[in-house]
Amino acid sequence: MARAAASSAAYVLHRYDWSETSLILDLFTRDQGRITVVAKGAKRPYSQLRPALLPFQRILASVSKPSRDETSDIVTLRSAEWAGGAPMLAGAALFTGFYLNELLMKLLARGDPHALLFDAYAATLPALAAADDTLTQAALRAFEIVLLREIGLLPQLDQFTATLVPVEPSRWHALRPELGIVDSAPGEPGLSGAVLGRMQAALDDGDMADLQAACVDSLGPLKATLRALLHYHLGTPRLRTREVMIDAQQLMGLLPDRARP
Repeated sequence: MARAAASSAAYVLHRYDWSETSLILDLFTRDQGRITVVAKGAKRPYSQLRPALLPFQRILASVSKPSRDETSDIVTLRSAEWAGGAPMLAGAALFTGFYLNELLMKLLARGDPHALLFDAYAATLPALAAADDTLTQAALRAFEIVLLREIGLLPQLDQFTATLVPVEPSRWHALRPELGIVDSAPGEPGLSGAVLGRMQAALDDGDMADLQAACVDSLGPLKATLRALLHYHLGTPRLRTREVMIDAQQLMGLLPDRARP
């Protein structure tokens, strides 16, 4: 006997074949965080689940767990309905979307809700296909910042981490994985105290639009800084999605630089 199904807004992060007719899905839900579900019969041609289980499309998912197995990490997907979302991604935007999903898969613990991060993910997806690459890059950097903050890996940006002294708006600072906010060294990607202050204020206000606007002013150094921070905590110099993108560029020469997260 199963417990009553609970409904939640969700996105499909990854899917695996489980049997000839069924799938195992990693879902990012607003209420429960990242969860693993079995979608029984989802591969059948006339399954009601099949058309809804697309990446980057918001769904309303109902799941349930057998009451006799309270410790199981895997639940059953009872229903999934399309709940609106961004246009289907293609080309460079598709690769970039998979980059976001890989970050969530690798950095989020199962069953740990992050409603603010879920909303940031939903707000970022439409920007991936923006005509202006500056908007796309700013949205990516803002999402990375929110992700790092939500999982406790981002220091307070408007003060030196070691001393808690506020940064100076006119000076250049660096964010280092081991030390947090410090004065930048010659040749090191630097962020002005003014930009760091704007980003922290946007984080405190939960304003994704303001955070994206703050990121626009320092896209180059911010990309290098966040990439180093993410790789440090992931324990790898390169994500799988970046390897695939680079391979595709070398083989086809079709993907522009904007495809690189």
